[in-house]
Amino acid sequence: MEMISEQRIAATIEKVWAALNDTEILKQSMPGCESFEAVGENAFEAKITTKVGPVKAKFKFKVELADINAPHGYTIKGEGQGGVAGFAKGSAKVDLTEDGIETILVYDVQASVGGKLAQLGARLIDGTAKKMSDEFFGNFNDLLSSDDNA
Repeated sequence: MEMISEQRIAATIEKVWAALNDTEILKQSMPGCESFEAVGENAFEAKITTKVGPVKAKFKFKVELADINAPHGYTIKGEGQGGVAGFAKGSAKVDLTEDGIETILVYDVQASVGGKLAQLGARLIDGTAKKMSDEFFGNFNDLLSSDDNA
């Protein structure tokens, strides 16, 4: 499954880049994220609880940043195990473009699941993945555009 979308963020490219590398902002942006911690250079572990249709699962993700081109973007790759629910893996290529005092963030997400989750059907999984992706980037945009971070 692949999704491409974009967000216009009322912040400079430097501020958006800094936020994309801030574990606390990333944690607050991820729906269901309980923890997001650095475990090495450009390597992180995240614990996320999510519901896909009737299946609720806790995932432990290994996350890695690759293709880093500061401050214009990177690829974030993740692979998670959800116990009996199965596994999820994917990547998001994030590109930043300056537009005056704002930044256009374009993301291209690729994701796949296996195990019990894969039995739920592609439409349900794709819909949930799109919702989570849109929620993440929407939350990220809200955090950066709020008066608290200006």
